[in-house]
Amino acid sequence: MSTTLSQQLDEFLAGWKQRVPPERQQAMERHIALLAESGFGKKAKQVGDQAPDIVLPDANGQTFRLATLLAKGPVVVTFYRGGWCPYCNLELRAYQAVLPRIAAAGASLVAISPEKPDDTVSTTEKNALTFPVLSDVGQTVGKAFGLVYAFTDELRAVYDGLKLDIPGKNGASDDWALPLSATYVIDRDGRIVFADTGVDYRRRTDPLDILQVLERRAAAE
Repeated sequence: MSTTLSQQLDEFLAGWKQRVPPERQQAMERHIALLAESGFGKKAKQVGDQAPDIVLPDANGQTFRLATLLAKGPVVVTFYRGGWCPYCNLELRAYQAVLPRIAAAGASLVAISPEKPDDTVSTTEKNALTFPVLSDVGQTVGKAFGLVYAFTDELRAVYDGLKLDIPGKNGASDDWALPLSATYVIDRDGRIVFADTGVDYRRRTDPLDILQVLERRAAAE
């Protein structure tokens, strides 16, 4: 059985390539290449930048404020595409598995997607998550971090073929857009001390790497 998130993602991708028609695969590869060539990920918030404010509802409808958690210690913020995304669910479960170690390092963890609050409830329940899962309908926060990209017509056709109504999932009429699957560590002063803004949604920061960042920081205090 795979032990790291990277191994789990690789295994899922290998199976996906066996199931999905080549023309759909090629269309998605072209879009990832387009984002990479444009330098999109590098234009997002990076290490040394001040993190935008985050005020969003969680899965229980309660208002979450980043500032409240920063008063206690650093915060890990991971953006995911939605509960419909298998790569995202693997990532969320991997973070849940190391949540006690994140807390032991004096840090907190939150996850953000553009999905409607009802869907964040489903994501929380099916993955047995005990950290805040936030709903960024309209992607105000994602855009503030510089993470939100629009679909090309070709990519939209692929998702239509997969019966994935992204605007419907996100409660945003005719808005075909998603955030990069980015991960940040934000220090108590609001400054970003770790940023992974890669454009390939099939690759994610391994939570074990985030733990190293947190544990080194805690040891230096």
